[in-house]
Amino acid sequence: MATITLQRASWCLQISRTSRTFAVSFTTALPRKGKPRHLPQDFSSPLRETSNPLHSSREDAARRSTRQAETKRAFTSTRVYRAQQEAASPASRPTSLDAQQPQPPESILPDTRDLTSGLNDQNVFLDEGARQVDWTRSFHGLSNEAFSPEAAKVLLAPIEPDEIEVKPDGIIYLPEIKYRRILNQAFGPGGWGLAPRGETIVTAKAVTREYALVALGRLVSVARGEQDYFSPEGIPTAVEGCKSTALRRCCKDLGVASELWDPRFIRKFMAQHVKEVFVEHQVTKKRKKMHLRKDDSIKYPFKEMKYGS
Repeated sequence: MATITLQRASWCLQISRTSRTFAVSFTTALPRKGKPRHLPQDFSSPLRETSNPLHSSREDAARRSTRQAETKRAFTSTRVYRAQQEAASPASRPTSLDAQQPQPPESILPDTRDLTSGLNDQNVFLDEGARQVDWTRSFHGLSNEAFSPEAAKVLLAPIEPDEIEVKPDGIIYLPEIKYRRILNQAFGPGGWGLAPRGETIVTAKAVTREYALVALGRLVSVARGEQDYFSPEGIPTAVEGCKSTALRRCCKDLGVASELWDPRFIRKFMAQHVKEVFVEHQVTKKRKKMHLRKDDSIKYPFKEMKYGS
């Protein structure tokens, strides 16, 4: 048997070790010689259990059996309680996949909607017995009869060259506002409109939606518009541009500005009213070829360059 004693002014610690037991005794006052004060027997812990009952007293054996019985009852009660909870709510039982992948709190991952499926602007479908025409699905009045000669004259009128614009890449076009002016002259303000026939689809770089042109209570044409965007903040502007593109395409069925799709007219207009110039960017010093009308001039930050310079 080996004993280690740590003694201070107000406490004393004794550690005893035999071949099979290990005991710790702690006192808060100096022990009297020959009569050390030990803590209760519960502080003594066996170093190694033995199967020989001769090395343990009956009191220790009874205490250990009591603790084992209490531990067994507590463990059994816990298992029964868990089984009852799982039987009462099987939907809340965690699966093996949930255990492998911890779920983050809802505050970290808010419920967001994927924009590629649309902007939550679904069409309103009318009841079958409603008197109003459901333009989201109906083709009411399509090719029923021709418009009046007065309206047809406005729609089929030739486009003045001064109204046509040219893009820097050489594409000619009619501004979208002039299409609206022609429709207002033909049908009057409020006599025509664009009805969406689907929700807005937002891809990674563009916005697209289908529209129907309705004039005097009749469906005239259906076309899909699209518009590119460069940042999420530009999506509302791209949606409006998508509507304008659909309007221009629908007006083709009415003959509005049909010259812009005629190759012979395009070549003639380019030869008479368009010029090609080489320009230089005043900041980046990059040079390129640009198309513009002969009655227009180069604007900053570009500067016209002379041939060979």
